[in-house]
Amino acid sequence: IAMKTNRKSRGLRNLNPGNIRRSAVRYKGERATSSDAEFRQFESIEAGYRAMFVLLHTYAVKHHLTTLRQIISRYAPPSENDTSAYLRRVVAATGLSPDEPLDTLDRDTMVGVVRAMSEVENGVKAVESEVEGGWRLFVADFL
Repeated sequence: IAMKTNRKSRGLRNLNPGNIRRSAVRYKGERATSSDAEFRQFESIEAGYRAMFVLLHTYAVKHHLTTLRQIISRYAPPSENDTSAYLRRVVAATGLSPDEPLDTLDRDTMVGVVRAMSEVENGVKAVESEVEGGWRLFVADFL
C-alpha cells in the first residue's frame, strides 16, 4: 500500500520560511537552541516571516540593495541556487520589475515579495495570514 506523505519542507519544519542560515546575528523569536546545524529555527512561523522582512530591510539600509535582482542575488547566491530562476519566479508572482527600487517599508510590496520568496523556498503556497503576522511583528519594531 502506497503511503501519501505530508512531509513539510525544512524551512516550514524550522518555522523559518525563508531558510535563513545560522549566523552570529540573533532575531527576535529565534529559538535559543536549535536542532538544525545550518538553518535558524523560530518559535513561530510569524517570527520566521518577521526575520525575512528584517533581513530584506537590512539589505536595503545597510548594503544599499534595493531591487529584486540585487536582493535575490545576495539572498539566494548562484553558488547555492539558480538565482535567475528564483528571480524570475518572484517577478512573475509579484508583477514587480527586477530592477525597480523597492520600498522595504511598504506593506503591499514586501508582503508580496516575502510570500513569493517563501513559495520558492518551500515549494508550497505561503499562508497569507502568517505572512501578514510576520509583517505586523516587523512593523512593530521598524515603523
